[in-house]
Amino acid sequence: MSAKKQHDEWIEVVDKQGTVYDTARREEVHRNPSLLHRAVHILVVNGNGDIFLQKRSATKDIQPGKWDTSVGGHLNVGESYERAAKREADEELGIHGLSLEKLYDYPWRSDRESELVRTFLCRYDGPFSMDVEELETGRFWTLEEIQANLGTGVFTPNFEEEFSRYLRWQSEKRTTR
Repeated sequence: MSAKKQHDEWIEVVDKQGTVYDTARREEVHRNPSLLHRAVHILVVNGNGDIFLQKRSATKDIQPGKWDTSVGGHLNVGESYERAAKREADEELGIHGLSLEKLYDYPWRSDRESELVRTFLCRYDGPFSMDVEELETGRFWTLEEIQANLGTGVFTPNFEEEFSRYLRWQSEKRTTR
């Protein structure tokens, strides 16, 4: 997303239950962790179970140059989580018409912002057409590669949290079968 578009972006501010009560500019919610806002993530998993990760562009205002969730972004004003996920997948990776499985919701708080995140799973092997303004590159990582790089500064802190939740989800899914 261009710097101009980021400056003009309005985001809904929500309470802990996700009820909208205000709007604020993107740069404001990224400077004030008391402004909880909604975000969406997609974990794109291929037929081998590998997860596609994006390397954030060096120009991003949060966690530039780090590896992150396959797709991530804010909801536009009035937008549903699923619609936002599909829009972001199209904008960032050039994939559309995808089937999404809702995994879980969770709150995420850093020293800069607070998000109410909904994560979806998408099974997809490619191809991708990446937005070079949004991300530097992307590739599939095996679960073992990810685990070997946790805590080294390669990934965003949010992705490390996301990965932990994903492994718990996988474990719970196997247990309920």
